[in-house]
Order: sequence, then C-alpha cells, then structure tokens
Amino acid sequence: MTPKRPAGGGAFPKNTVEPFVTRQTEEGALYAALDLGTNSCRMLIARPQGSQFLVVDSFSKPVQLGRGLEASGRLSRSSMARTIHALQVCRRKLDQHNVRSMRLVATEACRRARNGKDLMRNIRRETGLPLEVIGPEEEARLAVISCAPLVSHKTETLMVVDIGGGSTELVWIDLEDVEPRERPRAIMKLSEGFGDPKPGGARVVDWISVPLGVATLRDMFSDVEDDQGRFALMSWYFEELLADFAPYADGSPDGGFQIIGTSGTVTTVAASHLNLRRYDRTKVDGLAMSTEQIDRVIQSYLALGPDGRRADPRIGRERHALIMSGAAILQTLMRVWPTDKLSVADRGLREGLLYAQMVRDGVLKPEGLNGVA
Repeated sequence: MTPKRPAGGGAFPKNTVEPFVTRQTEEGALYAALDLGTNSCRMLIARPQGSQFLVVDSFSKPVQLGRGLEASGRLSRSSMARTIHALQVCRRKLDQHNVRSMRLVATEACRRARNGKDLMRNIRRETGLPLEVIGPEEEARLAVISCAPLVSHKTETLMVVDIGGGSTELVWIDLEDVEPRERPRAIMKLSEGFGDPKPGGARVVDWISVPLGVATLRDMFSDVEDDQGRFALMSWYFEELLADFAPYADGSPDGGFQIIGTSGTVTTVAASHLNLRRYDRTKVDGLAMSTEQIDRVIQSYLALGPDGRRADPRIGRERHALIMSGAAILQTLMRVWPTDKLSVADRGLREGLLYAQMVRDGVLKPEGLNGVA
C-alpha cells in the first residue's frame, strides 16, 4: 500500500464521552463542526468571539469505526451501530442549540471501507445529519488552518503533522517570503486550497496522506507478540511510506524550522512529559518539546510494557492500546526531521472546520491572529 496524493502534490487525548455541558453566552449565531474519524466521533458547537471562538458545547466518544477494517476492508455492523448511536446524541445537541451553520465530515475509515456508502445512507436515514466524506487534501488543509495561532513569527519552514486513527497527514509549507507577523494569517488563508500561492503568501512545498494511523497501524502488526519488536516494525514500516514525500530526502532545514503536531498521540506524550495525572489543555496546547524529550517519554512507555501502560493515569485506559502505534509514527517523524521545537496542538479537524466556516461568513477575522513571537 502506497501513500495517496493527487498529481502535483483526535485532539482530545481522553477517549471518553465529554460531559453534556451548556455554557450561557451572548446572543449570536452558533456553528458546529463534527469529525467522524477512524476511532472517535467528536463535535464542537461554538460562537465566534473576536478572532477566535467560544466553545458552547462539545461531544467526544470512541466508536472504533475502523476496528477490523485493515483485515476485512469493511466496517463492521457493531462499529456502525456505535457510530449511529453517537451521531444521534450529536443530533439532539444540534437541535437543542438550534444550530443552523454546521459542517459534519467523515475521514479515512469511510474513504477506504467498501461499505462506507452504506454507512452514509444509514446515517442519513437514522439521524438526518448531512455528513459528508472529505478527501485527504481537505483533511490536511483543515488540520493546517486549525494550527495557525501556534505558528511562530520566526518560522520560515513549517511542517504540520496530523496523526489520525486511519491516516496521517503531513504538510510542508514555505513561509520565507511572508512577512514575519503575517505568517499565522498566511496559514489561515490556506483554507482556500493548496494551489499556487499569491505573492507574499504561504507556499505548500508538498503534502502527503499516509493511509496509516494509530488504529490501522496497530491492527497491521497486532500478531507480533514482542512489544519492543512490534514498535520497531511499526516505525520502520511507516518510514517506508514516506519515500514519496519530497522533503523526506532533505531532512530538517538549517534554521527557522517548526513542526506542529496535532493528535491525541502528541497531546498524550506532552501530558506524560509534564507528568500530568489529570489532563490540562491549558498546559499542553502550545507546549514546545524537543526530540530528546519526546524520545524519553516513548522509552518510558516501552519500559512500562502493555500492563504498565494500561495502568498509567497519564495515558488513560482508553488510549493505552493506541499509544504505541502513535508513538512509532511520532518517533519516526522526529528521527527524520529532528528539531528542538515540536509545538503541541490540542486542536484539529473540528477547529479547522469552525475557523473555515466563520472566516467564510466574515464573523471571524483572520486579521486578529497574532501567532507566537
């Protein structure tokens, strides 16, 4: 299986149901964004507020939609039933808040499954939700714009990495011709596409969607009993699939290089680095980690073994089964492009969907983005 790319070319670490909490806010239009991934179903309902947005309600539940997909090529009946049940909860929340502006998307599992269209028909019939399957480029684009506030003014070359359940998106962006203070805004403008940049704009050098994420990579090597051997095989196999990514052969640039990682894997590694026994987004989002610090956390995971990881409160009982496949992907990327500054983003597809809708409607101004000095 090779990475798919056209010619020319879950941010929450806790896999538990988020509480049914409604925040009282001022009058104004509400927007919703839903991401049905290979492992989880996640939704945000938010209101624009200046150059950002205020989350009014949220939902997140592990549905394991892609369980068994690697072996059978199909979504199982039980995974589809779990998914529809979660989406029925989302439907009730959307009705409760009277949301009219929404974007609800599905990603890799539904793209790959032979019966993905059957699931879409069932979702329409059972929930009435206008769910759509998006392609790899749009998925990568949404992940990129969600990270715009974390882009440093000093960054000349940026790589955004989104490690999902069924695929991993990498986008390599040249910002050298963009004025330093305009760089976060230039990233936001990529919501219009990865095509030819305008003068003084961000230029996408290359991007790739590797059809392996934490769930599918784990399933591929589930028959390997040795823990460390399985980890090494997962890392080796993932690196093999990077061969067609143009920046792979060049390694890290000499200076002005920033990697932003967005996924449950990245935020879990960051929480472990900080030794957080209870997850705190305010301490994780925007944290900078070095390759050495990431390696130290991953080595501690390997030393714990499967039973130790299951009991480690920093990882969580829901994520322990996926953390080593995600760690194999992350360590591979940091080995190929070593850096002293991986920026951790507790944000992803949902935030990108919200930003894109609000900028489109003129209720959220990218001019208000300040980025990181």
